[in-house]
Amino acid sequence: MAEQFTRFDAAEFLKTPEEMAAYLDACFEEDAGDGALIRAALNDIARAQGMTQVARDAGLGRESLYKALGSTGNPEFTTIMKVMKALGLKLHATAA
Repeated sequence: MAEQFTRFDAAEFLKTPEEMAAYLDACFEEDAGDGALIRAALNDIARAQGMTQVARDAGLGRESLYKALGSTGNPEFTTIMKVMKALGLKLHATAA
């Protein structure tokens, strides 16, 4: 009998704003410096909340948001800030 596996999707487990913020915070800590993990986390959080609504709240087109947060995306910082605001998240800095 062959085992069947399903692909893990973090978006399925991000139910509350606190969980979303904790997930993004952990990704900030673990990102290699290229922003790929942060972009992927924002993608997961946006999908958890509903990509169409997030795009609307951010003032972006849905397709543009998918492209910006996709695996080959390279969003501008202004896009990241618009998305974070639409998600109800804030960017904070602390001393290393």
